[in-house]
Amino acid sequence: MARNKIDVDERLEGEFNLSYLKRLAKYMKPFRKNVIVVIILMLISGVASISNPRLLQTAIDVCIPAGDYKGVILLGTAFLIILIITALISRYKIRMTGLIGNTMVRDLRKDVFEHLQKLPFSYFDSRPHGKILVRVINYVNSLSDILSNGFINLITDVFTLIVITFVMVFSNWKLALVAMSPLPVFICVVFFLKTSLRKAWQDYSSKNSNLTAYIHESIAGMRVTQAFSREEENENIFDERCRETHDKWMHAQKIAFLIWPMVDLASIIATCFLYVFGIYNMNNGITIGMLAAFSMYITMFWGPVINLSNFYNSITNAMAYMERVFELLDEPITVSDLPNAYTLPPVKGEVEFKNVSFAYEPKQMILKNVSFTVNPGESVALVGPTGAGKSTIVNLISRFYNVTEGNIYIDGHDISTVKLDSLRKQMGVMLQDTFIFAGTIADNIRYGKLDATDDEIKKAAQVVCADEFVSTLKDGYNTQVNERGSRLSVGQRQLISFARALLADPKILILDEATSSIDTETEMALQRGLDRLLEGRTSFIIAHRLSTIINSDKIMYIDKGRIIECGTHDELMQKQGAYYRLYSAQYKFMEQL
Repeated sequence: MARNKIDVDERLEGEFNLSYLKRLAKYMKPFRKNVIVVIILMLISGVASISNPRLLQTAIDVCIPAGDYKGVILLGTAFLIILIITALISRYKIRMTGLIGNTMVRDLRKDVFEHLQKLPFSYFDSRPHGKILVRVINYVNSLSDILSNGFINLITDVFTLIVITFVMVFSNWKLALVAMSPLPVFICVVFFLKTSLRKAWQDYSSKNSNLTAYIHESIAGMRVTQAFSREEENENIFDERCRETHDKWMHAQKIAFLIWPMVDLASIIATCFLYVFGIYNMNNGITIGMLAAFSMYITMFWGPVINLSNFYNSITNAMAYMERVFELLDEPITVSDLPNAYTLPPVKGEVEFKNVSFAYEPKQMILKNVSFTVNPGESVALVGPTGAGKSTIVNLISRFYNVTEGNIYIDGHDISTVKLDSLRKQMGVMLQDTFIFAGTIADNIRYGKLDATDDEIKKAAQVVCADEFVSTLKDGYNTQVNERGSRLSVGQRQLISFARALLADPKILILDEATSSIDTETEMALQRGLDRLLEGRTSFIIAHRLSTIINSDKIMYIDKGRIIECGTHDELMQKQGAYYRLYSAQYKFMEQL
């Protein structure tokens, strides 16, 4: 079986861009005052903690030999007060950074979601939706620790290291050099592991993305899976995805956990060197109290080093996620308002295609130099073989895609120069893929006109014959439906979607296979309602049942991206061309039934 896009690992070839960190830091700007307060408090806590070894040294070298019990008690009290202060500051820091971090995660996710709303259909057509979902949820969540604690800890730990280094050198530069002797080796190891660690986390994020995409696809296609008894095969594929994700995770963790044991080992080695050197130099101004103080300094020195190494692990892990999140945010919005775009005034419904060509992929033209004009209030049916370009034409009218060549005009306005919302608000669109949102039936019908009254909702439903089945439900229009309308039949979902489009009272109505899943009896009643509703509206109708479009003002036969024939039903039948052959074949087929 050929590998599909769910199986393909995402690769980012370029080096990590430090500008991503700057972009991430901008989410901290609204909280800069809170961050400054936390940093100041942490710096105070760090300076206070550094004084504890000095208190211990004084107690051992001065108070205890002199029998100054009062001095020992005072020093112990000061030691305890410092511990209480640092604990209170730490508690405040944890609470504040948690609040800041979660708010920044919310803001980042909001920006990602808002950007998704503006991306063109082509973005969603070209990648599994599960891989988009993992960016919005998992990857943004993975940045939480960096946003909440990472930057603040980085500043305070660096400051603490500088102060501790200065204090140790000021106290005894020889012991300071012994305490920091393992540091160069540790730095070399960290830089040696840098590339491997980043690649390991990228590999894991790719496999995790594949797994999420497969889960999303499996849930969406569960009915097909069970219908074809594919459960066992899907479980095997799922197990393989889980194993791949697990293996990459373990590999990344193995590399990551090579760092902190080395820090712990370096701290132990430094302490051993300190005692050996101190014992051999007891007669050279080194005291027991100084050794005790320096043993605390070593712990306090290597503690921030451990924190910085953990931050390095976190930032290396987050790099892979940041790249993918900002890759999404950097995705160009190709279908958008031009800088000088203006609001489309209320339209009458004239639509003109002028030498329009379009390609989803370069050099693969779907439409080729298409030109036609539809007058206000006319109904136009688009017929032809599958893949000929019928749905593409109606998608271009709503400007879901930009035309490759040519122009589309509505009432003489080039749709590429008007604001998208002013264009689409004057259209009612029922796409071939009917989508029902989780909520009530009334909410779904009201989706295109949020201020619609209950009476307006019911009237729209009555016109499209949806009221007949809705009124039989226990809760009527307040009946709750699941995502994609799983509790409804395909035909019922189409009727609700139809009512949604009609309720918006558009001047231009687009129906893409609107009656494909409706029974013949309902379709006849629906057609009578549509005949009344379409009066005064320009409509584009795509239908494979030719009986539903014989009364259209124009019928355009589309084949291989071109308009082969155009005319009324009677005119095209008299020509005995492509439309005649299609209609005759369908009529004979229906007679055989």
